[in-house]
Amino acid sequence: MTPFKPSVYYRHTATLIDNKLYILGGWDLNDIPLKEFFYLDVSVPFNTQELSWQDLSNINMVPPHASAASVKGGPNNNTLFLYGGFTTDQTMALVYTFDSQSIVWSIPKIAGVNTIRKRGLTGIINNDGRMYLWSGRTNTIIDYANEMLILDTINLSWNKGSIINAPAPRINYDAVLLPSNKIIYIGGDNDRTTTYNPDTLNIAKGTALTLSEIYIYDIINDNWDTKVTSGKIPSNRGGLSAVLGLDGKRIIIFGGYFINPGYSDTALYVLDLANYNWYIPKISGKIPKPRALHKANVIGKYMVVSFGKYNIP
Repeated sequence: MTPFKPSVYYRHTATLIDNKLYILGGWDLNDIPLKEFFYLDVSVPFNTQELSWQDLSNINMVPPHASAASVKGGPNNNTLFLYGGFTTDQTMALVYTFDSQSIVWSIPKIAGVNTIRKRGLTGIINNDGRMYLWSGRTNTIIDYANEMLILDTINLSWNKGSIINAPAPRINYDAVLLPSNKIIYIGGDNDRTTTYNPDTLNIAKGTALTLSEIYIYDIINDNWDTKVTSGKIPSNRGGLSAVLGLDGKRIIIFGGYFINPGYSDTALYVLDLANYNWYIPKISGKIPKPRALHKANVIGKYMVVSFGKYNIP
C-alpha cells in the first residue's frame, strides 16, 4: 500500500483530538485550495522524516478551502469544529463538525446571530466549550471584521463578546488560552497589500503588526486589556504560531513573515507572562526551516509544528 503523501503546504487547520492530529484543507504549492483530510496518530512514537499519515479525504464533506479556524469541542469534547475560511465554492457552510468517534462530518444548525464568513482568524476554546473567534477578514466592504464571535459548541448557539478597547482588527495573528481564562492575541497584519519573500520571509510590500504590545481578552469579565512588552522584542510579524509553555507561565512563538529588522529574525522567542519580557531561549538540536502560516500544537511535552510556507529548494 502506497503511503499517503499530503499536498498541503500552508493555511491548513491542525486539531488534536484523542491523540490524533487532524489536518484539514489549506493551499498546495500552487495556492490551490485542498479537500484533503488526514491525521497522524501521536499515541505511538513517530519519525518526523517519515510520517505515517492516515488519509480520510474520501469521507470529507468540506469543500476545498484555506485559512479556516478549528477547535476541539462539543458535549463530549471530541468533535472538530471548523469555522469559515477562504473558498471559491459558494455551497460551503459556515460551520462544519467532525465526530471523531463515529468518523462522520455534519453541518450543525446553530441558533443566534447570523454571521458573515471570515478567514485568517484563530479559534480558541475554553473549558466550557465556547469557541472564541476574534476579527478575521471578510469578502465584503467591511474587510477586516471588528468583532468577537462566540460559538457555544455544546448548545450550538452564537453570541458576541465586547470589542471595547479591543486592538485593531487583523488576520494571521495567533492566540493562546491562559489558565486564568484569558486569551492572549499576538501579531498579525491588516494591510491588504502585504506580500513577503518565501526565501527570507521578509515582507517585500506592505507591513505587519507590532509585538511590542500584546492584547488580552478576559473571558470571564468580557473585557480587553493591552500589555506593553519589553526585552528582545520580535520584529513585526504575521503568520506566526504561538503555544503556551507547559508551566502556563510562558508563550513560545515560532515563524511568521516579518518586517526586515536588518538581520534574519527567525529565532524561537519566549514571552515571560510574569513581566511580558521577550527573550530568545537557548535551544539544542536542529531548528526547522523558517516558515509562515503553519500551525503549532502542544502534544505531550512537545510543540509540534506542521507544514507552513517556506523556501523549498
